Amino acid sequence: MILIKRIDRFVMSKFLLVFAASFCVCLFVFMMQFTWRYVDELVGKGLTLDILAKFFWYMGITLVPTSLPLAILLASLIAFGNMGEQLELLAMKSAGIPLIRIMAPLICVAMMLGGTSFYFQNKTSPEAQLKLTTLLLSMKQTSPALEIPEGVFYNGVPNVNLYVQKKNVATGMLYQIILYKTDQGFEKAQIVLADSGRMEMTEDKQHLLLDLWQGEQFQNLQSQNMVGSLRNSDVPYDRETFTQKTILIDFDANFNMIDANMLRDMAQAKNMRQIELSVDTMSTELDSLGRVNYYDAVARVYRLDGEKTSEARNEMRKSDPYYSYGEYRTQKVDTKNVPAISFEKLWADVPNNEKLAYTQSAASQVSGYKIDLDWRQQMSSQTASFIRKHWVEWHQKMTLSLACIIFFFIGAPLGAIIRKGGLGLPAVISVIIFVFYFILNTSGMKMARDGSWNMVFGMWLSTVVLAPLGVFLTYKSNGDSVVFNIDVYMQTMRRFFGWRTKRNIPRKEVIIDNPDYPAVYERIENLKAACHSYNERHKLYLAPNYFRLFFRHNIDREVEQIGETLENIVTELSNTRSKNILHLINQYPQIYVHAHTTPFDLHRWNILAGIVFPFGLILWARIWRFRLRLFRDIKVIQKTSDELLIQIQQEIQAERFTKSEETDES
Repeated sequence: MILIKRIDRFVMSKFLLVFAASFCVCLFVFMMQFTWRYVDELVGKGLTLDILAKFFWYMGITLVPTSLPLAILLASLIAFGNMGEQLELLAMKSAGIPLIRIMAPLICVAMMLGGTSFYFQNKTSPEAQLKLTTLLLSMKQTSPALEIPEGVFYNGVPNVNLYVQKKNVATGMLYQIILYKTDQGFEKAQIVLADSGRMEMTEDKQHLLLDLWQGEQFQNLQSQNMVGSLRNSDVPYDRETFTQKTILIDFDANFNMIDANMLRDMAQAKNMRQIELSVDTMSTELDSLGRVNYYDAVARVYRLDGEKTSEARNEMRKSDPYYSYGEYRTQKVDTKNVPAISFEKLWADVPNNEKLAYTQSAASQVSGYKIDLDWRQQMSSQTASFIRKHWVEWHQKMTLSLACIIFFFIGAPLGAIIRKGGLGLPAVISVIIFVFYFILNTSGMKMARDGSWNMVFGMWLSTVVLAPLGVFLTYKSNGDSVVFNIDVYMQTMRRFFGWRTKRNIPRKEVIIDNPDYPAVYERIENLKAACHSYNERHKLYLAPNYFRLFFRHNIDREVEQIGETLENIVTELSNTRSKNILHLINQYPQIYVHAHTTPFDLHRWNILAGIVFPFGLILWARIWRFRLRLFRDIKVIQKTSDELLIQIQQEIQAERFTKSEETDES
């Protein structure tokens, strides 16, 4: 028990330190992204530090549930990658501890973090979201800080356009001023020209005081309608020349917080219980509205038989006490003995001078009812959309919480498999997985919110897709699978496509046993004879028989023997000191002894592949390609063997000459 507790403490210490740093980094990134979206509401408004502090505080609280899944994914990848890279996981597994047991304490931590995320979303985040939205709307309504540029007309002050040719920043003086003031309307616009001036804010920050010196003021005395009637006469205006003049301009520079109760109906500002109550209330209202619309349509437009029409009108009267539509028919009308009346006959009896009036009246009634239906449809659609937005928030509180647990089961086994720590590869993998999750989650949420998809399917799409991935990775890593070993995939691809690497046998510095050249010489001659005989009998350059290939299982033992003999010769001659012989044995090709025969070892799989037409045709073309390559390889073996026999003959003669010299000397 003591050993297990120490392992648990060790694993948790490895994870928690990395998680704390990862969470801070992820939260900072999301906060910067959120700030960039609303940078226009922050910059140039003259906001105080306490307002900005509240903004970042509420923003951080609302982004905690979004940051937790990514932080858990990144921390688990880094922690288990570090332990795998430092062989600590290998040491634990060597002691008989499976990976799932190593992950056990962190599974509890991930579940606690998921519960924390749910608490934040259900308790803390709604109130913070309400305050953050209130703060953002208040910032949007705040007037920007006054910063008058030079040489352009400035319209940052309401109902005022101000032009300043030059200004002195040190003294605050403005020079060559043109002022257009339209607070009384464009018809009574005031134009002020001044040589210099100075602008100051009042103490209550509700007005601007503009002191002007040496200037003139112009203002029309008549409205535009009156000016239009005086076409040939002059338009009277007021002109004032002043030495010093003070103009008071309305400009509210204070930060005014709007009432937060106005935003209480937001889905983001409610917990799950409040969302359920709101949805229940809105669903009842929507059902009542639909029922009223139905009865109104039956009573006014569709005109069913007398009993149904009267029933619909009575229902309308019960639901709306102010409803009235002419005289209500209470008695049942017997329509069995009423003769059918032709509309064409009635229309033919109408005088021609009255048909146009009837047609226009009918068109007017239809147009009016269409407008009424459009308005009703818009009201119903808005209520239904508001209900879907509430359900989106309700489901998202659970999906984001479960994402913390799912991302741990993805990150921990993935880190144990790739065995790479640090912020390099784990960070890249984390971002890729989170972007994939974000795309799935956002797409499903938007489709569910718009009503295109079922709410449960849209909101739980990302969870349903990523949960099996976490189970698969945990299962593979617990069994030490090579699912992410790139060498295994490269080897499989080489075998399928026939990619080969050239032989590279280096010269050995120390040779204990020299090759037996006479025996090798004989084996090479036998290899040449076998290759010649095989090519003559099998005609590898011809296309293989499709039926025999798939429906008659056969194994080419002769090529297996050729390949085995070739490798034995290469192994024997790799101990030579001759550079020429080493060069020649490196020219020998590597033979795939089974690629030109039936594709599978089991006969029933070959039959199935031959029956499936496109797949069988692809395999047939691949096998023909390998047959042609084997044909060329055998030609290369024969040619290389001829050259090799000459070199071996020279080595044999050199050895005999050396032995004869040694005998003469002795």
